Amino acid sequence: MNFKIALLAGDGIGPEVINEAVKVSDVIAKKFNHNIEWKPALTGAAAIEAVGDPYPNETHDVCLASDAILFGAIGHPRFDNDPSAKVRPEQGLLKMRKKLGLFANVRPTFTFPSLLNKSPLKKERIEGTDLVFLRELTGGIYFGERGRKDDGNTAFDTCTYNRDEIKRIAVKGFELAMKRKKKLCCVDKANVLESSRLWRETFQEMEKDFPDVKVSYEFVDAVAMRLVQWPNSYDVLVTENLFGDILTDEASVISGSMGLMPSASVGIENALYEPIHGSFPEAAGLGIANPLATILSAAMMFEMSFGLHHEGANIREAVNKSLAEGKVTKDLAGKDENFLSTSEVGDYLIELIK
Repeated sequence: MNFKIALLAGDGIGPEVINEAVKVSDVIAKKFNHNIEWKPALTGAAAIEAVGDPYPNETHDVCLASDAILFGAIGHPRFDNDPSAKVRPEQGLLKMRKKLGLFANVRPTFTFPSLLNKSPLKKERIEGTDLVFLRELTGGIYFGERGRKDDGNTAFDTCTYNRDEIKRIAVKGFELAMKRKKKLCCVDKANVLESSRLWRETFQEMEKDFPDVKVSYEFVDAVAMRLVQWPNSYDVLVTENLFGDILTDEASVISGSMGLMPSASVGIENALYEPIHGSFPEAAGLGIANPLATILSAAMMFEMSFGLHHEGANIREAVNKSLAEGKVTKDLAGKDENFLSTSEVGDYLIELIK
C-alpha cells in the first residue's frame, strides 16, 4: 500500500520525537511492503516565525491532500510569557482541529508491566488499567463566545454545545465501547451546567440504539477522584472539551510518564496522530526527550487510519520489549541506571522490528 502522510514536527522536542517515529514507520513500511511519502509542513511557533501564522493555508492544503497526519508538539515560552501576544502557537492547534473537522480526541491510558513501579499510584490500584477517553474537540468553552467588558475588568468565556455536536461524539463512544468491554461512562456536570444537562439528555436518548452497552453517568469531579483511586474500573469515557483536556492529562501520569501515551484526533474524513506531551522546550536539542508516545501514535495511525493491525502490533511489541529490557530515556531510568538518548531508543526499536 502507498500512503501520503503530512508531517507536522512543530516546536520544542517535536522535531526530535517525530524523527524517531518516521524512522520506525519507515522500517515497518519496508517490512510489510508499504511505501510512505512524507509531506513536511510548518505549524506552531515555527510557522509564526516563518510566515506569521501558526497554521498556514499551505499547511492546511498539505493535510487535506494526505491520508493521515503525524504531529509533534506546539508551544514556545516566548509566547507563554507574553499575555499580550496577538498570535500564539496554540491557536494553530485549535485552528487545525476546526478546519480539518477533528471533533473527537481519542486518548488511551494503559499500563506497562515493566513500569508499574514508575507510576505515582500504588501498583494494586493501577494494574490492569486500560481505558480510553473520547474528548470532544471543536465545541465548548474553547470555541464559544468570549470577551471583556467593564473597561476590561470583567472577562467571560461561554460553553456552548448543540445536540448534533454531542451526538456525533456519542456515536464514536458507543461504537468504541461495542468493540471493547461494552462499558461507557458519560462525564458531565449536569447538577450545575445546562450544557451538561444537554449532554446527559442526548446520551440517555441514544442508549436504546446500543442496548448491549452499559452506560453510567458521573460528574467530572467524581471521575477526577476515581481516576487516582481505581482507574482500572473504567473502560470508555466520553466528555466535553474542557473536562476532557483536564482529565486526560490527569490520566496520563498513571502509566509513569507523559512521554508514553499516544493519541488521535479524528473527524469524518481526516485524522491526526500525536503524543499527549507538550513541546518541552527546555529539553529541545538535548537528546533526552522520550519518543515512545510519538512512536505509539504512529502505531495508532497504522491501525486506525489504514486498518493495518499487524503493523501496529509490531510497533507495540517492540516498545514493550524495549521497556522490559530497560532501554529507555532519562525520564524512565532509575537514579543510578543507564539511559539512552532519543535517537538511540529509536535505533533500538528498529533493530527489534527488523
